[in-house]
Amino acid sequence: MKYSYILLVTAQLVAASLCAQTGTYQPAPLKINDLVHTKLDVRFDYKKCYLYGKEWITLVPHFYPTDSLCLDAKGMDIHSVELIDKGHTRPLKFTYDSLSLNIKLNRTYLRSERYQVYISYTAKPNERKGLRKNEKGLYFINPDGSEKNKPVEIWTEGEPENSSCWFPTIDKPNQKTTSELSMTVPASYVTLSNGYLASQRKNADGTRTDTWKMEQPNAPYLFMMAVGDFKIYRDSWRGKEVSYYLEPAYAPYAKDMFGDVPEAIGFFSKVTGIDYPWNKYSAIVVRDYVSGAMENTTANVFGSQSTRRGLMDQYYRTGVQHELFHQWFGDYVTCESWSNLTLNESFADFGEIIWLEYKYGKDAADEHVNNGLNAYLGNPVNHKVPLVNFYYKNISEVFNAVTYQKGGRILNMLRNYLGNDVFYKGLHIYLVNNAFKNAETTQLRLAMEEASGLDLNWFFNQWYYGAGHPILDISYQWDERSKTATVFIAQSQDGQTFKLPVAIDCYTGNRTDRRKVILDGRADTLRFKLTAKPDLINVDADKILVAQKNDHKTADEYAFQYFHAPLYLDRYEALDFASRNRDNEAARRIIIAALHDRFSGLRNKAIQALDMDKEDTRNINQELWQAAIPALADLAGNDENTLVRTSALVTLALLKDPSHFTLFKKALTSQSYKVEAAGLHGINGIDSILAVREAEKFENDNEGDLTQQIIGIYATRGGDAKWPYVYQRYTSGTVQEQIQLTEKVSGMIGRLNSREYIRQGIEELKLIGIKYKKDGAAPYISRYLTGIKEIRMKQNDTTSAEIAAMALKALEEAK
Repeated sequence: MKYSYILLVTAQLVAASLCAQTGTYQPAPLKINDLVHTKLDVRFDYKKCYLYGKEWITLVPHFYPTDSLCLDAKGMDIHSVELIDKGHTRPLKFTYDSLSLNIKLNRTYLRSERYQVYISYTAKPNERKGLRKNEKGLYFINPDGSEKNKPVEIWTEGEPENSSCWFPTIDKPNQKTTSELSMTVPASYVTLSNGYLASQRKNADGTRTDTWKMEQPNAPYLFMMAVGDFKIYRDSWRGKEVSYYLEPAYAPYAKDMFGDVPEAIGFFSKVTGIDYPWNKYSAIVVRDYVSGAMENTTANVFGSQSTRRGLMDQYYRTGVQHELFHQWFGDYVTCESWSNLTLNESFADFGEIIWLEYKYGKDAADEHVNNGLNAYLGNPVNHKVPLVNFYYKNISEVFNAVTYQKGGRILNMLRNYLGNDVFYKGLHIYLVNNAFKNAETTQLRLAMEEASGLDLNWFFNQWYYGAGHPILDISYQWDERSKTATVFIAQSQDGQTFKLPVAIDCYTGNRTDRRKVILDGRADTLRFKLTAKPDLINVDADKILVAQKNDHKTADEYAFQYFHAPLYLDRYEALDFASRNRDNEAARRIIIAALHDRFSGLRNKAIQALDMDKEDTRNINQELWQAAIPALADLAGNDENTLVRTSALVTLALLKDPSHFTLFKKALTSQSYKVEAAGLHGINGIDSILAVREAEKFENDNEGDLTQQIIGIYATRGGDAKWPYVYQRYTSGTVQEQIQLTEKVSGMIGRLNSREYIRQGIEELKLIGIKYKKDGAAPYISRYLTGIKEIRMKQNDTTSAEIAAMALKALEEAK
């Protein structure tokens, strides 16, 4: 699973911080009975948002004899439970408490005896109370068709233990079962589930029954189904079906969104030594998805779709590859408990890294590594949580930046230590030994030790079972008499002292000497005999450590590092230093050079390093600013990367210099929404009346930054004449668009003259506040409504102020 909301992850991490000390030990789930096969027959009541289900579940005692069965079944009506025995049915006694279905079997069964239970039930996901959005399991989207511009859909989300919201099962990651799922749906709709479509049957009532079969075992949380109006784009990999399910409007862009999938399947098959292990791969995009994406076996679900133009501004996308790598790590081999979630999610994160390296080069991969490392380091809560975490209160707490970003970078560090050949051999052994089964972290260590012949307990103990990371203070000394360079490296973190194999490069003249050392003390002193004072000593020359580093290089040494060391992070570190020391001549040389860096991400960082959004900063750094303007103009007009062009245009727009008007005008001819938005922004700073006229040209085709720019221009300069467009665009936008536009729209309402338009705007804000009150929208909408009321009062518009006051009262009273 890939999360899309940073705030959700942050909230989970805060909880994880508390549980690092107060959580209870979470053992692997007990296995009294084992799932063998799950057969489901379901149909839907769109009006009530019910699922009517029939289930035939085959099980076997795990080892010890048993006369009972406990199933997870959340928020259901259980109508009957029966034993199927040689074609005959026998009612079974059961108790049900809305979460667990406890069944008394007809006798004691031995581990050699399979048995089958039939259950008739109704799932009522919308009637369950006190749930987070991502805990319902089964979702009816716009079931009555009342929401314009939104399709009618049904889809499921099973992770971590929410499949039991739509069918009774043993909803634990250490269970695996084959399956057969029959869905009866309106005949015009398309369905998708795990495995292959075995049959379709038209019914007399205008419905159709589709049956999907999954003949290889997978965990219950990886079950999925989706129903809706989808168009299917069919591709293939080595004769296996590869298909993409999209809303009809986005179907022409299927290859733009998912076209790399066959190549990625081939790449991951090669590096693991295991050909894609399932019969097909499908990707589907659904509305109002509660996560970023989900790795359901053979059928990945995604929550966002875009046009070719929208995708132009998205570089080095890895979401598809993240879920795809899960087909090996998470689906083929599944963590045996949520404490070992690293075996799923850290690998998926690592899959992003190696895909970027293969497809786009090492600079792109290293940028991704660095961004993820900073995401982990940026929240101190993360530093207290071990990668394998047996102590937590709620499962959601293990879905965090430790499991994802830190874990992915730990795997990357292990790859660097062992070497590619040994590391991938270890992965192959791990996958072969645990195919279609469950694993814990020890089994990964044993596989890596088998491949390498090394004892890796020290690595796994400190990185998997220990928390935190090294904080390194690095300083240097040169003794001219003895021609000796001394490097002092101290670890200042609380807790454990890390053992760190590192490479150190010494640059002297035209020569580079690499030394491989192991740091294992609180304070390590390293001495190197050299022919002359080095131009640079580059500690962690592979830029691979999961660590914080306080490196006491001089400005000249950082400049040398930028121009001579080979890696993205060599240049990034130098540029990061330069951005904090712009008054230094060597630092300014780094920034100006980085505006022409070979990698777009560093060109973009160099623009940010100018820090010219404040006039006093521009005045202080006149020399830097004047040197940068020609480069910025070139980037704004010609850079192949739309994000770099956008940053350069936005930076030049700060000057409001008419001499740049041609650049801004040229930007309006781009196919990139971001570049067009930046062009409009620049024109608005020079001639706001002209900006309104230019904005009108984009009213029928805009999204993201361009939409925000248009609405922003209309909100301040458009007046009542532009309200109908703003209102239509706002009310027809997605939830995310409405969140982004609400502040601008509220400001416009305060400036309108037409009381009818004002009433219309206030009413819409009220409706949004009420609709999303449970999601925390009310305080924000209240603030905007209060602002509108105050503005209207100052304008003696008591009528509109009273309408705003009534909206505030309605929002307060809404449940």
